[in-house]
Amino acid sequence: MESQPDDVAVNHLGLWIPAPRFESESGYFMEIDETRELIEKYALQNAVKYGKTPQAGAVLGKVLGAHPDLRKDAKEVASHVGEVLSGLAGDSKSWEQRLRKIAPDLIDEIHERKQPSTGLPDLEVDGGRVALRFAPNPNGPATIGSVRGIVVNSEYARRYHGEFIIRFDDTDPKTKAPMLDAYTWYLDDCEYLETVPDRVVYASDHIIEYYEYAKKLILMGKAYVCTCLRDEFKRYKDACEPCPHRDADVDVNLKHWEQMLDGGYHEGGAVLRIKTDIKHKDPAMRDWAAFRIVETAHPRAGIGGRFRVWPLLDFESAIEDHVLGITHIIRGKDLMDSEQRQRYVYRYLGWQYPKTMHWGRMKIHEFGRFSTSAISEAISDGIYTGWDDPRVPTLRALRRRGITAVAIRKFMIDLGIAETDISLSLDNLYAINRKIVDPEANRYFFVWEPVRMEIIDGPDMIATPKCHPGRDDLRKIPAGSTLYVCRTDIEGLEAGDKLRLKNLYDIEIMSTEPLVARCIGGTHEEWCATCEKPRYQIIHWVPDEHVPVVVHAPDQTYGGVGEAGIVEELGNIVQFERFGFVRIDSVDAGRVVAYFTHR
Repeated sequence: MESQPDDVAVNHLGLWIPAPRFESESGYFMEIDETRELIEKYALQNAVKYGKTPQAGAVLGKVLGAHPDLRKDAKEVASHVGEVLSGLAGDSKSWEQRLRKIAPDLIDEIHERKQPSTGLPDLEVDGGRVALRFAPNPNGPATIGSVRGIVVNSEYARRYHGEFIIRFDDTDPKTKAPMLDAYTWYLDDCEYLETVPDRVVYASDHIIEYYEYAKKLILMGKAYVCTCLRDEFKRYKDACEPCPHRDADVDVNLKHWEQMLDGGYHEGGAVLRIKTDIKHKDPAMRDWAAFRIVETAHPRAGIGGRFRVWPLLDFESAIEDHVLGITHIIRGKDLMDSEQRQRYVYRYLGWQYPKTMHWGRMKIHEFGRFSTSAISEAISDGIYTGWDDPRVPTLRALRRRGITAVAIRKFMIDLGIAETDISLSLDNLYAINRKIVDPEANRYFFVWEPVRMEIIDGPDMIATPKCHPGRDDLRKIPAGSTLYVCRTDIEGLEAGDKLRLKNLYDIEIMSTEPLVARCIGGTHEEWCATCEKPRYQIIHWVPDEHVPVVVHAPDQTYGGVGEAGIVEELGNIVQFERFGFVRIDSVDAGRVVAYFTHR
């Protein structure tokens, strides 16, 4: 990719945009208020973290480290650091209040340590078979968090020549109702990631089996039917006291269990609880609910309304992990409580619990906190166009943007497994993906916010830029007396200003309204032959013979025009010069729709 011109800046997507103007001694243009705000954020973060006014060097280092484009103007930035720190009055409380107002994400970073990329540690294996599973609730497609579970568990199964199982934990037909499409989406995503499971299991197929284990626990005196109202039971639980139903005879519990199954209780009228330690220090462990009544029909054909008593996740998952012979459970640490609840079932039934490993919470800066239900609601409200909208944190969205499976797998494996919470940017993923796509992606001109330019004395010629800097094959772009350029490239220009049209010739601006320029020579062939360097700022262009192009990006949608050859790249990742990598999503009647990948 060509070097960045001096008079442009890079926005958060990595797109080149005209820089806000204030000239420093070195000629660098930046916005004073924006720079001071940046300094204030990092100064406050340091002050909150250490409880005292920070050293100028520490703040300067943080600013320049996070924004290397400012390094060439370190002298000017250092001056601003001193000014900001001199006005940093207050105490820890006021500093934190201010930081929470202007940059709450930096407060989160204070409490989060970045995890080193150590890769995946060895499993503790006893010498027998290895079986791992990923168990999603199919109430939406795979998110970035889900992808971590898919990749890590499948990679361990591959390394140890074991079995990788996808199990759909779909026994909640109401609160987190399954989406029929989501079953297919997950399997399609696994195929894309090259993590095809050895087995696919649907928990909703095994309801009768769960009933049998429930009855067995009732007969053992380890489970009972509770008809307390929710708030009523909570009062007993919080007081570490048994509810009136806990010590009922086995025969009484069996009778109530059958009534639950046969319709003797309405929805919410009874639950089956697992007996634990009613005085356990963690209230969440005290006699947890294993089954509840749900009248809502299941969306899967063949299941529908056949059942009205459904296992909750902790019970269903406990039984399935044993029946499937799972040897290792690797998942997020937010499910540690589930493990403790499930161990009661394993102990009562004489089973050995699988070996477990947990990773900490993963926060992606570009998305913040998200949930499948929140995304679904936003799609319904028309905020997002669908589950593959480039703004949502799903694998479908990343795929559509052109993030490769190889990059995603490496990204997830490099995160390793540790219980430390991590906070990172998608830039880490983009850097991996860039190394993969850059050697193969053809280059093209794309002009966003196009402005028509008339060229006086412009020779009819064929520009021949390279398809890729590392190859000798050429594109052929006819150039006549009318071209199109980016509005951002001509803003602020005046008559007499000179530019070079990339791979074409030099021009002098004659007027800006309308935009007219005159060819002043210096054709591409001439300066290539003499090894002459361009004397003027270089801009790209698109000829009269072009195609309309729309680029959907996380920040906005860009409309413009591009080279005609782009229509031959359907499904491919290409680089729009001075814009970034994109994936060509569709070509319809000559109109190109692309999705922004990254810079």
